[in-house]
Formats: sequence, structure tokens, C-alpha cells
Amino acid sequence: MLTLGIDESARGPCIGAMFLVGALFEEDKLLTLKELGVKDSKLLTHRKRVWLAEKIKNIAEKIKVIKVSPQEIDNAVEGKDGLNLNWLEAIKQAEIINELEPDRAIIDCPSPNIRSYTNFLRKYIRKEILDKIELIVAHKADFDYVECSSASIIAKVEREIEVKKIEKITGMPIGSGYVSNPICQKFLKENFDKFPEIFRKSWISWKNHDEARKQKKIVDFKTNEL
Repeated sequence: MLTLGIDESARGPCIGAMFLVGALFEEDKLLTLKELGVKDSKLLTHRKRVWLAEKIKNIAEKIKVIKVSPQEIDNAVEGKDGLNLNWLEAIKQAEIINELEPDRAIIDCPSPNIRSYTNFLRKYIRKEILDKIELIVAHKADFDYVECSSASIIAKVEREIEVKKIEKITGMPIGSGYVSNPICQKFLKENFDKFPEIFRKSWISWKNHDEARKQKKIVDFKTNEL
């Protein structure tokens, strides 16, 4: 039986893309993954994630990576496509399922309402696949299912590669890309109006800086009129 785990990385940062990964395995390979120490990527060091990602790729039947740009995320968050971030993620998950055609798919659910999320997801899965698939949608699936742990590891490594690429473009560190990170806070404050393609402009952290800039321009304009 072919079993698929799907998970994401970088859903929350204000900088850079989100990555969704599907990892497809023959069921008899799952024990090997556990023996290697595969578990939720958040419980692993960067070095261990990189090592495991290569092992996982060698064991998997197929790996599918989807990179979701900041602009696509902004469109969903702001409702421009009639979506929200959860629905966008579900559509991308369905895309992975439709391409890899597993017998079972395990989804790490981003929504508190599993039933609603599952119903939305099912609408985007091809009927011939939906008729035969065992679909498991659960919270903390990346902790409970080694298939999802494997996907989360590869997604996290892809995100870490993305951060390095962004730092090469900008010529400066961005930290984790999360606004809770002091390095990211500094980078955002000093560069929010530069490198427009890397920022999620629907995030309140970016909007606050943009609004402050607009207010400053209004004040400067009024001062110059006096």
C-alpha cells in the first residue's frame, strides 16, 4: 500500500515562501523511517534534518514539493481569490494527492475545524482518487505519523535553503523570518520597503511599518506646506 504524508513549513513568517511537501512511501518502509529517527522536524537540529532529508528521499517512492510565494499567500489572506490561508493550503494538498495517487493520505490539519477542512479538501481531490483513498486529517499529524514527519523534515530543509537564498539576495541576515526573532525584527524595520518580492504584505507586522511610513510622509508634506 502506498501511504502519503503531507506537511508544511513556514506558514507563519513574514518573509519568504511557504513550502508544502508530500512524501509517498510503501507501507513496509515506515519502520525503517522510525529506526532512522524520523520525527517532527521541530524536534530535530538543522544538521539532523539535513541528514534525514537525504535518507527520506532515498526511501520514498516519490517526493512532491510545492513552493507558495508571498504574493500568492497575500492574495489568499486578503481574500482576493475568494480564499483564506487554510483553503489555499488545502488546495495545494489536493494537488499533491492528485499527482501522487496514494492509497492513503495523512494530512496535518492547519484548521481547528477538522470536519470543515476535510470537506473543503475533498472537493479538490479527483473523484477516481477520492473513491479509493483512505483520507486521514488530524491535528499534530507530523508528531503522530512518520509519513508526515518525513514531509515536515523535507519542508523545513527547503525553507532553510530559501532563507539562505534570501540572505544572498539581500546581502544581510534575516533571522528565521518570524517577527518574534530579533534579527528579523531589525531586518523588517530597515528593509520593509525594499525587496518587495520577499515580504508577505498581508502580515500585520509589515503593514504596521508601511502605515508608519505613510504617516511620516503626510507629516512631512504638511510641514513643508507651512
